[in-house]
Amino acid sequence: MNEEILQYLWNFKKFRSFDFVSVDGKNIEILEFGEWNKNSGPDFLFAKIKIDNIIFAGNIEIHTKASDWFFHNHSGNPEFGNLILHAVYINDCEIPELENQQIPTLELKDYIDETLIQKHQNLREEHSFIPCENLFDKDKIPLFFEEEVLLKKLDFKSEALELSLKKNQNNYEAVLFQQLAYTFGLKVNAEIFLQLAESLDFSVIQKIKQNKVQLEALLFGICNFLDEPKDEMMKVWKREFDFLKVKFNLSEVRINPKFSKLRPPNFPTIRLSQLTNLYHSQPNLFSKIIEAKMIDDLYLIFDNISASEYWDHHFNFGKISPVESQKLLSKDFIDLIIINAILPIKYFYQKNHNPEIVDDIFDFYKQLKSEKNSVLDEWKNLGVKFENALQTQAFLYQYKTFCSQKKCLNCSIGFQLLKSHD
Repeated sequence: MNEEILQYLWNFKKFRSFDFVSVDGKNIEILEFGEWNKNSGPDFLFAKIKIDNIIFAGNIEIHTKASDWFFHNHSGNPEFGNLILHAVYINDCEIPELENQQIPTLELKDYIDETLIQKHQNLREEHSFIPCENLFDKDKIPLFFEEEVLLKKLDFKSEALELSLKKNQNNYEAVLFQQLAYTFGLKVNAEIFLQLAESLDFSVIQKIKQNKVQLEALLFGICNFLDEPKDEMMKVWKREFDFLKVKFNLSEVRINPKFSKLRPPNFPTIRLSQLTNLYHSQPNLFSKIIEAKMIDDLYLIFDNISASEYWDHHFNFGKISPVESQKLLSKDFIDLIIINAILPIKYFYQKNHNPEIVDDIFDFYKQLKSEKNSVLDEWKNLGVKFENALQTQAFLYQYKTFCSQKKCLNCSIGFQLLKSHD
C-alpha cells in the first residue's frame, strides 16, 4: 500500500461502501471528495463533509499511516490550516494537534477491496515490457488517446525550445539550426552536433550559406577534421576555415564527432555535408517550414538534398570508396527530421503566434507513415495497430514517460484498466 494508490482510490471513489465512521465513532458523510492536488499542500482541496448534521468545507489529507503526519512534517505547516479530514489506511497513532482542532481521522482499511490493491501492485511488479502487460486490453485505450499524448510530448518539447529561444535572443532560425543539427547527429552524435551548432553565432551561418564550400569548411573545421589535409579538397576546406576563423573571430571550441557504431551513410562527415547543403539550397528554410500547409510542402524542402560531390567517392576524408554514389537524404531520414525537428518547432512557433491553429499539427503527423523500432514491435504484440506517425509518436512517448517509469496512476490507459475493476 502506498499513498499514491490511496489518492487514486479517493479520487475515483473506489470503496466497498460509503458508510464512513471516524476512529472516534462519528458518522461521516462525504458530500464532495475534493479536487486532487498534485502540488504542495493537502492532497484534496475544496472538499465538503457532514458530521452530526454540520457541514464542514475545506481540505483533506491522505496518508498510508497516521504517523506519516509527523514524518511529512505537517505539524505547524500553515498550508494544512484549513483541514477538515485526515484519511489514513491504518490509524497507527494519535495526532494531538488534529484532536485539539477536532479534525476527525477516517481509517480506510476496511472500506477498500484488497483485490484492487493487488491489481495495482501487479502493475508495479517486474515485467517484460510494460507493467500492465498481463492486464492490457487495447479496447481500454481512451478515445483521442494519441492526440492527447502527442500534445503532452509537444508541450514538453516546447519548454526546452522556449529556453533555447531565450538563449538565442528570440531568433527562431538559430533554434531551428540547432534542432536540425541535433537530429542530423542521430543518437551517437546528437549532443555533439548540438554542441557544434550552439558554439556558432548563427549570423555567421547566414552570412556564408551562399558559399557551400565555406559553410562545409566551417563545420568540418570545428570538428577538427581539417588539421592534417589528406587531399586537395581538404586543403581547400582548411584554407577557407583558416580564413573564416580570422574574419569572424571564431571561438577556439572544437568538438570530436564519433564514427563508431555507425553505418557509413550515417558517418558525421556525410551528415554534416548534407546539413550544409540543406542550408545552402534553402535560403528561407524557417519561413518555408512555418508556411507549409501539407506534408508534401515539407518533403519538397528536403527533395534532392545530398552531401557535396566529394562524398560521392568518399565516406571519410582521404579514403576513396570503391562504390560511387550520391549521398542523398533517404525518405526514412527525411521522415525522422520532420518528426523530431520540424514539426516540434512548427508547433512551438504556432503556439506562440497562432494558437488557434496548433491542432493542425495532427494532420502532418497523420500524413507520415508509422515508425518502426523494437518498442513499437512490443506494442504490436499487445494488439496495438499503427497506421501513421501520430500513433507511433504517442505510444513511444507513453512508454518512455509512463510505462518505463511505472507511473501507472498517471497513465490514462492505467486509469482505464483500474477503473474497469468492479
